[in-house]
Amino acid sequence: MAKYNFDIKTNRENSSCVKYDLRKEIFGNADVIPMWVADMDIQTPDFIFEAIRNRCNHPFLGYTFRDESYNSAILEWYKRRHNWNIQSNWIEFCPGVVSGLNHVIRAFTKPGDKIIIQPPVYHPFFSTVENNGRVLVNNPLIERNGNYSMNFVELEQLADQGASMLILSNPHNPVGRVWNLEELTQLGNICVKHNVLVIADEIHCDLVYKPYKHIPLASINSNFAKNTITFSSASKTFNIAGLASGFVIISNPDMMKKYKHELEASGAGMGNIFGNEAVKAAFSKEGESWLNELLQYFEANIAFVESTLKQYLPKLKFTRPQGTYLMWLDFREFEMDDEALNNKLINEAGLGLNAGNGFGIEGSGFQRMNIACPRPVVQVALNKLIESFKDC
Repeated sequence: MAKYNFDIKTNRENSSCVKYDLRKEIFGNADVIPMWVADMDIQTPDFIFEAIRNRCNHPFLGYTFRDESYNSAILEWYKRRHNWNIQSNWIEFCPGVVSGLNHVIRAFTKPGDKIIIQPPVYHPFFSTVENNGRVLVNNPLIERNGNYSMNFVELEQLADQGASMLILSNPHNPVGRVWNLEELTQLGNICVKHNVLVIADEIHCDLVYKPYKHIPLASINSNFAKNTITFSSASKTFNIAGLASGFVIISNPDMMKKYKHELEASGAGMGNIFGNEAVKAAFSKEGESWLNELLQYFEANIAFVESTLKQYLPKLKFTRPQGTYLMWLDFREFEMDDEALNNKLINEAGLGLNAGNGFGIEGSGFQRMNIACPRPVVQVALNKLIESFKDC
């Protein structure tokens, strides 16, 4: 019997909520159902609030640090969930993956260096490279009938041409692939061979559906570990992004020294008291129980979307994600340009999704939809979608 109720719909308006309170600015329509930013409409679990309230009982909120209990929570979680035996001195703070990307780009590359990304991919990968004066090099994924794979032949060529860094999305945002051992080993070998540092964004690592299994790139062998910087967070999994409390895992001591220097130089290393407590509460046995139920709920959401679209809107294609709570919807059979598609979704269907071309030109004709919300919301959104596109 389920312990947790994920069907609860909560009004998030007027809470300085990016997802809801910026709809007018983002979409030009304040009434869309927002299914865009990777932020859940599932309530942050009570045990995290309890940990924060317990900390509030102390009469001081002064300067803080992350003690051994914080590191131990991460160590034990990764051993249980991902079979990765990491050490305490491999862990350091980052406010979030995007800020972490900026830190490592500045610490480990210089202006004009080439950095490889694999579009269609999380849009800050583009901006962090270009805003820091580095050269963006695209290694697009190969798409065949909705299934995505890496282009290793091109990757080898690009690595051989002098790239300094590759930013890996695993699980991949937005296409939902969970890269397997063979794929990660091939990528890792290419990057080690050509001295290309891998930055692994693994923030969705705990949102993976059976039978798939997240494999941290750095856990595969010591050569990969020495050549990989891994970013992650409890933010996506437990809906605590507003606490800006991510972490980085670096086993190479020289690289850790460089990262810490950049973190200190930017003044971003303090973190916050409540973020520390939230991470410890999330990465607990109770957090594991909550997550296991959440994954079942999301799988049911995905299955509901799949069966509904197959029955009522078969022209709209998608491949069931192996990980993340993001669905990569293929509207190309409707033969609409991106502007017309966005306009129809926003102003006719009343849906606020992520336009696919924001993830690179390879995403043209696609939309990313966030299904991390109560199922009745998904049902209303699908009804609106079907009604708007059924005659197209």
